[in-house]
Amino acid sequence: MEQQATLRDLLEFPCQFSYKVMGHANPELVGRVLEVIQRHAPGDYNPKVTPSAKGNWHAVSVTITATNIDQVETLYKELGEIDIVKMVL
Repeated sequence: MEQQATLRDLLEFPCQFSYKVMGHANPELVGRVLEVIQRHAPGDYNPKVTPSAKGNWHAVSVTITATNIDQVETLYKELGEIDIVKMVL
């Protein structure tokens, strides 16, 4: 049986890594996403915000320079724990 490659196998660090955070259309969403990212990957970010068709949800896209797999996985976990976030891609 062939084993699936994991994210850990596919990435070489440092690398550019993008997160798309889907959350409620709340004025706090971008700030809260950036707060988590700054804690683990400090930098100057210019997030792209895309509203859903009906405007109930926003997608916040941010690209970081990832330095290791633990950083990538920690950010997935902590971004997903924000109470107004629905999912992280």
